[in-house]
Amino acid sequence: MHNSDDYRFATKVIHAGQRPDDWEGATHPPICQSASHRHPTAENLSDTFGGKNKDHIYMRLTNPTNRVLEEKLNALEEGRGAVSMSSGMAAITNACMALLRAGDEFVCGNSLFMSTYLLFANVFKKYDIKARFVESTDLDAIRNAINDKTRFIYLETIGNPKMDVPDLAATAKLAHDHGLPLLVDNTLATPYLCRPLTLGADVVIHSTTKYLSGHGAATGGVVIDGGNFDWQSGRFADFKPFVDRKGPLAYLDKVWREHHINFGTTMAPQHAFLTMIGLDTLALRMERHMANTQKVATFLYERPEVQWVRYPGLAGHPNHELANRQFGGKGYGGVLAFGLKDQAECFRFINSLKLVYHLANLGDCKSLVIHPASSQYLSFPAATREDLLITSDLVRLSVGIEAVEDITADLAQALDNLQD
Repeated sequence: MHNSDDYRFATKVIHAGQRPDDWEGATHPPICQSASHRHPTAENLSDTFGGKNKDHIYMRLTNPTNRVLEEKLNALEEGRGAVSMSSGMAAITNACMALLRAGDEFVCGNSLFMSTYLLFANVFKKYDIKARFVESTDLDAIRNAINDKTRFIYLETIGNPKMDVPDLAATAKLAHDHGLPLLVDNTLATPYLCRPLTLGADVVIHSTTKYLSGHGAATGGVVIDGGNFDWQSGRFADFKPFVDRKGPLAYLDKVWREHHINFGTTMAPQHAFLTMIGLDTLALRMERHMANTQKVATFLYERPEVQWVRYPGLAGHPNHELANRQFGGKGYGGVLAFGLKDQAECFRFINSLKLVYHLANLGDCKSLVIHPASSQYLSFPAATREDLLITSDLVRLSVGIEAVEDITADLAQALDNLQD
């Protein structure tokens, strides 16, 4: 096919990685459900283990179906290499562990997905690794948290469920001035809205379970390497074997060789296939998600029962201007948070919804709602929840692609019930 790099995003998202001639004319890649692959000669298998060719050996290492997904996502994020994994948390864990050793530290925004926060604050602590949490949008706080033990900076493009938006270009410059890579979880924005590598980030992570798949049918994650960071600098002497083997893709090689294949975080080929079907409509879905969310945010803002609304698309949001500039005016994401009087009202509201699904996910084509403080963050100490703005009055809404009139009508009748 024509080089997909020449196409605009809405075309690239469909055609990147497509090779119908290799698939007997099929327009979807075959699901290669095979644990291992036969090699014609002993020499060929030896060369494959030695990295002299890209033949497949064993599903835990690589898989033909998964490789097509990796090519697609790498093209969409404008990276230089990608590894798909079994979940977003697998991708986050591998991406960070490839950089960390006992005694190391890293700086991260405190506006994080629940499991990411628990991994950083609790699990890594058991291995003598310290996460220094700071406000994601406070460059001075990030700078002040860096020391000789720091190995990287970690942010989310849009915080969940805080809905804050850090300045990625400025943070990347700050990181590089200190000889550090910037890792960005781009799940909520997707490459349709933001491509962090083009803003200076070095690594992008996704939970493909969310918008990239888009239908709540498959789990997965991906780590994408921009290939521009100098891994031969003083802080990363331990990268030398990987630099010698893969040069600018030393980091991705370390993620794959040292962690992914040894931790066994393989994405199921069926899930890679389902994710690619979802990707075909990513551009269209994101347009609708964001248009709907903007209207829903305005609707909620005007309702007397709603105490506050956090959404970067609202003019009163503290990061509105930055988000508009950073996202090129295309939109502000498909998730928002809002507050009711108290937890009892939040429960009553959620229990009154008829169209909107109540479940622990986001980025589905269906509208989804959750009360984070009593569910995902239930195990967090009250003081930590308050620090993260996970208050008992907070409701998180992932706005779907249904007719927005039907979404707001459902929200309206549930809010009306609060007046009874």
